[in-house]
Amino acid sequence: MNVNQQPHIATPYGQPPLQGYQVYGQPGYGGPHATPYGPYNGHNAAYQQDAPPQPPGYSPYSSFPSKTFAAAGLSSDPSSSSFGLGPGRVLPSSGTPPVSAPGYGQYPQAEVQNGPAPMTSQPPRPPDSQAYGQVPVSLPTAQPLYHQQYQAPPTSTQQVTNQMAGMQIGTAPSQAGPYAPPTSSHLPTSAAFPTPGNPSYTSQAVPPSQPPVNVGVPQGPHPAYGGPPHVPQQPFPGSALPPVSQQSFPTAPTPSTQASLGGPPLPQPYGAGPPVSAHSQFPGSLPPHQAAVSQPSPYRSAPPPTGFPSSGGAPAPPRPTLGMQGPPFPPQSVSAPPGPQPNHIGAPPMQPGVPVGPPTGPLPQQNGAFGQMRGPQPAYGAPYPGQPNFGSQPQTPAPGPPAQKRLDPNSIPSPKASETQPAQKTRHRIDPDAIPSPIQVIEDDKASKSGEVFMTGVRGQAPPLVTTPFQVKDQGNASPHFIRCTAYNMPCTSDMAKQSQVPLAAIIKPLAVLPENEGPLPVVDHGEGGPIRCNRCKAYMCPYMQFIEGGRRFQCAFCSCVTEVPPHYFQHLDHTGKRVDCNERPELSLGSYEFLATVEYCKNNQLPLPPAFIFLIDVSYNAVRSGMVAVVCEELCALLDTLPSEPGTDSPIRVGFVTYNKVLHFYNVKSSLAQPQMLVVSDVADMFVPLLDGFLVTVGESRTVIHSLLQQIPEMFADTRETETVFGPVIQAGLEALKAADCAGRLFIFHSTLPIAEAPGKLKNREDKKLVGTDKEKSLFQPQVSFYGNLAKECVAQGCCVDLFLFPNQYLDVATLGTVPCSTGGSVYKYSHFQAQTDRDRFLNDLRRDVKKQMGFDAIMRVRTSTGIRATDFFGSFYMSNTTDVELAGLDCDKTITVEFRHDDKLCEDTGALLQCAVLYTSCRGQRRLRIHNLAVNCCSQLAELYRHCETDALVNFFAKYAYRSVLSSPTKTVRDSLVNQCAQILACYRKNCASPSSAGQLILPECMKLLPVYLNCVLKSDVLQPGGDVSLDDRAYVRQLVSCMDVAESHAFFYPRLLPLHKLDVGGLALPTAVRDSEERLSRDGLYLLENSLSLFLWVGVAAPPDLLRSVFDVTAFSEINPNMTNLPTLDNPFSKRLHEIIEMFREQRSRYMKLMVVKQEDRLEPLFKHFLVEDKSSNGGASYVDFLCHMHKEIRQLLS
Repeated sequence: MNVNQQPHIATPYGQPPLQGYQVYGQPGYGGPHATPYGPYNGHNAAYQQDAPPQPPGYSPYSSFPSKTFAAAGLSSDPSSSSFGLGPGRVLPSSGTPPVSAPGYGQYPQAEVQNGPAPMTSQPPRPPDSQAYGQVPVSLPTAQPLYHQQYQAPPTSTQQVTNQMAGMQIGTAPSQAGPYAPPTSSHLPTSAAFPTPGNPSYTSQAVPPSQPPVNVGVPQGPHPAYGGPPHVPQQPFPGSALPPVSQQSFPTAPTPSTQASLGGPPLPQPYGAGPPVSAHSQFPGSLPPHQAAVSQPSPYRSAPPPTGFPSSGGAPAPPRPTLGMQGPPFPPQSVSAPPGPQPNHIGAPPMQPGVPVGPPTGPLPQQNGAFGQMRGPQPAYGAPYPGQPNFGSQPQTPAPGPPAQKRLDPNSIPSPKASETQPAQKTRHRIDPDAIPSPIQVIEDDKASKSGEVFMTGVRGQAPPLVTTPFQVKDQGNASPHFIRCTAYNMPCTSDMAKQSQVPLAAIIKPLAVLPENEGPLPVVDHGEGGPIRCNRCKAYMCPYMQFIEGGRRFQCAFCSCVTEVPPHYFQHLDHTGKRVDCNERPELSLGSYEFLATVEYCKNNQLPLPPAFIFLIDVSYNAVRSGMVAVVCEELCALLDTLPSEPGTDSPIRVGFVTYNKVLHFYNVKSSLAQPQMLVVSDVADMFVPLLDGFLVTVGESRTVIHSLLQQIPEMFADTRETETVFGPVIQAGLEALKAADCAGRLFIFHSTLPIAEAPGKLKNREDKKLVGTDKEKSLFQPQVSFYGNLAKECVAQGCCVDLFLFPNQYLDVATLGTVPCSTGGSVYKYSHFQAQTDRDRFLNDLRRDVKKQMGFDAIMRVRTSTGIRATDFFGSFYMSNTTDVELAGLDCDKTITVEFRHDDKLCEDTGALLQCAVLYTSCRGQRRLRIHNLAVNCCSQLAELYRHCETDALVNFFAKYAYRSVLSSPTKTVRDSLVNQCAQILACYRKNCASPSSAGQLILPECMKLLPVYLNCVLKSDVLQPGGDVSLDDRAYVRQLVSCMDVAESHAFFYPRLLPLHKLDVGGLALPTAVRDSEERLSRDGLYLLENSLSLFLWVGVAAPPDLLRSVFDVTAFSEINPNMTNLPTLDNPFSKRLHEIIEMFREQRSRYMKLMVVKQEDRLEPLFKHFLVEDKSSNGGASYVDFLCHMHKEIRQLLS
């Protein structure tokens, strides 16, 4: 595993997919790994042409076990979104299965079966970023795979209710919101079908090249694999295509989505879904007893009772189903059927001919529901090579007309016909365009809020997404750059909080760097008396304090205690009760500011000295051979002239140097020396610093001696043969040096091998992949020895922050070596298989930024809250000696501390809830400062208000940190299950208490949480919680420590990478092309894509990329001439190349770590690594696809509700 190529994900050399495995990463089509959820089997249309007679009550639908799913229109409003994930369908109680179907009677324990062939063709999917539009679609049909008779319509209300099934991706009425009602885009529904006599039905199989399809609409062979052009299938003579209808319901139109119900089709915003046939399509005649159905009134509160003749005089044909099966719905009145609700998926028309009541016969064989698959059974053919026999023996497909192609002509194709088994090709799956799109949500937020000024004066106002550029005007609440919350409207009581299961947390980035147009924070100096504080709770003066008695006292907003105002701080009040100097004092008008601290805030009541930087360099054989030692020494010569300092002043920071292998070498670089002196300490068991004077010096005084030393170090150890190293004594040496100098500081350690030499902190190789997935796996994330935990405590007490740069060629035990950096507020950087030529840029840029960035030393942070809530848990890189104070030896501008809050009393809706984060730290000048951040949020007594003011990105950040910490004490499977359960409880609570009454088979999501399932699935599939076979333990420990202190913006990109289609780049403008969703089927063979995940950059080149594009980027004309080993693109004199370089540099500047660029050619060895980041697809490590997980989440929610 080369982490330089990919810092946290599996190596590209995984097992190849099995024959017939779909390149779309769709569920259930094979793969070498076990999946946490069973694959989705697809759905089937209700009727199929040319079907021979079937036994009464036979239902060929795939299903989920024991769960009823109903589905209908997809819509969205500001409060919720809903997605139908399939119908409930009961099993036959009698009858003999057809010859081609599985023998149900043999296996009574199973619950699921595979479905028959699709019925309709897939219309082209609209571009990812554009709103869905209702446009006329011609839907040619495909022939079924096996026979089925048309059955009589239901005869009772109970039958009608129990047979509701299918999925209509359309719209449902909305209570309010910006979503326009859909308009019919199909043939008039009042036109009756011509009904010829019953034809002689003959079986005609689907074409062998037909891949899986979406929502009952099959897709044809891809042109890239030699498939013929699409020719719509002609209907039988004397017949016409059936009309297609969609129910329209009134919504509250907004200026952006005005729609006339009687007007022409209009583009439809996200949430309504693409237009899809509401009924099964028949290329010729209708089945018996069926005719046209009229369009229901758009103002009807519920759909007309199905199963009864409509205005056309016959029952409505059923919609295509999603093949999810479960218990029957409860009895309902025909006069009041369950109607579609706002943002919910309503019930579709009932299916005729299905028996009522619970199944009385044996259950079908389970194959693909979210659960454990059964083993192979007799007389069942395997669906694809190498897999157990789950389904019936597939019939030999006969040639047929091709189905309609999907996406653009050059998109990544499905497997060739010769590689795909018939059972596979006929499966349906949910259309990914019909479920919430992260890209659409991001683009919508940008369109409405990009470039605007976010005013923080409104309490409880949720900020724009982290992906939206915006400016902030501080009006008394801290900027979102400093604090983001999971919920900006907290529940008033603990019972509400427990019921919702929404975590109440704040992700705080105390020293965040503000944009230039927002300027630095003001510094307030209250003189010798120090900052004004509350006498009881010690909260600092802020805009929430209420001045009383003419300004002589103030009442604390946190604890309500009344405190005297010092005479020098007194000021009169105006007619509103505010001080007349309110707007002149930052602490009374701003949400964030700094105080100068007095000696009372310093250790031993003494002002601190400026900090020191000590560089400790591993000079063992591996470090020298890789070129690391030479690169470090060369860079330090230039880097020492750019140490942090206040503007316009020289840096007061002192520096020192140590080299080590089995022993430690200290260097005297006193300015009076002509050459540096080396002092060797071989007694590493009792570490001490052999010199005081001359070890820590300022760069300005000893520049000549320091440069001489850095030039000699690579030469001195060029011929070393020492392979063993120590590590614990190295940290002890730096700590002792800072103690002797009586100052805080940072240790920069450059280390390459597992410390196996005899010394304190000696480690052994404990890499054992047999433990992965077992209850003992948690031990691999825990420190191997307690030595480093005790050492970290000493470092924090001294203010010694450790930054660790690792250059491993094999197992290094990052979980143990990273203990001290993660406890002191430091950072860990990892460069596996470091080679100076290819990894130099990444390492040096990381080192430069780490040395130069804004930093606070010897810091203590405390979060105070108003009465009713309190901070109970903390996540990040720090140490805590008590339950309230977060201690950090160092705190840089990239680190976040995540704080979770819980109720200890009731909150009041009128006053809201307040939090104040105070960080006491030493600046690089040795100045003691207090940085204050204040935030007020609303409180609510209604759960709907809580769900309306949540931030999904912050929720995912919190869930990831919580889960990554939990692996220290629980098996990863337990952690994953806990995450899924909590997410399901959150959404089930919304469904139960906030959503309008609707069918139990509907999946209903809050508007602000509709992306929670896709993002949570990305966390569950991450290498920490579900590793692939090629992911090393060190990589997992590295990522776990890295995510623990990520801010919201970086965690968003880390879990859902940004994927830009560069071939659509407008070189003349500043705007970036709209990103596409992270799925392989979004890639075009003639495209060029840039993927960014906050740690790495991937440039994916399609095999059919135009020569002009290749020439503009790589200065080559043929795909075969591209060098996949390049890490930097050539600088060419053309607009496209220049703009591409600007984009790459802009991305790198936005992240805290330098992102190495990797060029990935389609079908090349690095492509599996690139595909690992296409997180909406099924992953090679067994992670579920987005569609699969959404179905699984629906099942979990229904279990909780039942």
